[in-house]
Amino acid sequence: MDVHNQSQKAKIKLSTENVFVNYGSKKVLNDVSIRIPEKTVTALIGPSGCGKSTFLRLFNRMNDYIEGFEKQGRVLIDGEDIYHDQKHLEELRKTAGMVFQKANPFPKSIYENVAYGLRIRGVRDKKILDEVVERSLRQATLFEEVKDDLKKSAFSLSGGQQQRLCIARCLAVDPDVLLMDEPASALDPISTAKIEALIAELKEKHTILIVTHNLQQARRVSQQTAFLYFGELVEFSDTETLFSAPRQEQTQRYIGGHFG
Repeated sequence: MDVHNQSQKAKIKLSTENVFVNYGSKKVLNDVSIRIPEKTVTALIGPSGCGKSTFLRLFNRMNDYIEGFEKQGRVLIDGEDIYHDQKHLEELRKTAGMVFQKANPFPKSIYENVAYGLRIRGVRDKKILDEVVERSLRQATLFEEVKDDLKKSAFSLSGGQQQRLCIARCLAVDPDVLLMDEPASALDPISTAKIEALIAELKEKHTILIVTHNLQQARRVSQQTAFLYFGELVEFSDTETLFSAPRQEQTQRYIGGHFG
């Protein structure tokens, strides 16, 4: 296994130490250790069923809801084990926001979708809500497209706009980490390009972990790439090195299109 050599100056935002995951008798992750620096984009690649989404969901504990989920090892954000009993899930999910493969706006207005996270935290000041909604929509490069339609249903938006709305909803609670599970796989090329441009901007302030089946996309958007195969971390290095000079034969065969 290639362990990515991080600069001593880079602060490690996300890490795992000897993590194993089972769903009942099914083994999903096998002894995965990784260190991901802050304010970077890390792509997770590998064939379907290799454990990419399970690994991603470790960082906001979404796997906890899956029947039979068992974990060994440590999962850390800023050096803190997030599976410690005292870690509150609400605070964790404020730290680590999630964007799913299929856009999942709430059956509410565009405005209320973005304001939702603040409202459930007790924010009632309309001025604050207005400011955060506008800022988040601007960050998601959506504000100019919807500024005159904020009271309309989120379902009136196109698929690409809905996905950017879901990103804005995440950004409204100011997460440090964005977890993206194939966020552009259901989108047309123009919408995909907008999402990729948005990811490039967001990494200035956020640490982003993205699952993608699109190897070209991984190469375009990420600074480092992890290749998983049958639950094992085969190789982890800076993206250009992994794609141009992979150290492991399995990696070479996968990015060469021999399987997957």
